[in-house]
Amino acid sequence: QQLRFVYESDMLATPTMPVVLASPGFWVKEQNSGIDWVKVLHGEQSLTLHRALPVAATVVGELKVTHLVDKGADKGALLVHERRIYEQASGDLLATLSGTTFCRGDGGFSQEQGNGPAGGDAPPPAKPACPSTPPDATCAMPTMAQAALLYRLCSDLNPLHADPAVAQAAGFKRPILHGLATYGAVGHAILKTWCGYDPARLKSLGLRFAGPVFPGETIDVDMWRTELGVQFQARVAARDALVISHGVAEVEGV
Repeated sequence: QQLRFVYESDMLATPTMPVVLASPGFWVKEQNSGIDWVKVLHGEQSLTLHRALPVAATVVGELKVTHLVDKGADKGALLVHERRIYEQASGDLLATLSGTTFCRGDGGFSQEQGNGPAGGDAPPPAKPACPSTPPDATCAMPTMAQAALLYRLCSDLNPLHADPAVAQAAGFKRPILHGLATYGAVGHAILKTWCGYDPARLKSLGLRFAGPVFPGETIDVDMWRTELGVQFQARVAARDALVISHGVAEVEGV
């Protein structure tokens, strides 16, 4: 079942692929962004699929910043963005992505403008927390030691995921796995456990990044079937660390 996603015979596209399609790249590193890029972290990611992804197509992405939330000079800022992915030939909307970037070194901008200690835009509604009951299913997703070096070829060239000196400057003992690589591993767990590897059944997937994953670690995804769909969180058992929280997936037939 997995082979159809990586082998050109009777091929399928993974439903989480839009998170790296038509990406603008690591644009917060550009000097005119005004952002302290060394201190940015991926905070949340959501995906809504409007139709099944074609195996081959030219796609166009349109990105806009929707919210700038000032949490204060000592707490940083939230940058919320939305990207729409269109198939170029037909103009059809394939997917809508929304994400939150935690700019740890950029809080206090509204205070500088005389608008009080914290302000900017109001944050989007919070994602729902997972149930406190035992999960209905758990799926272990191992990662490779080279995962971050391979994943950065998907478009995210942030040195945090490759350069030990940059990782240490950001407060980590070594380079961490991309948030979207963890997102893909969690998406795989949902696809395997609840979709029977049928990508058309996954309609949306949203989550919060609760902690870093280091390449080579195994991600244990705990999942609950609720009135919201499939709620989930993920842990690295070897460190007793929560790495994904507030996850919700809409799955057809669940």
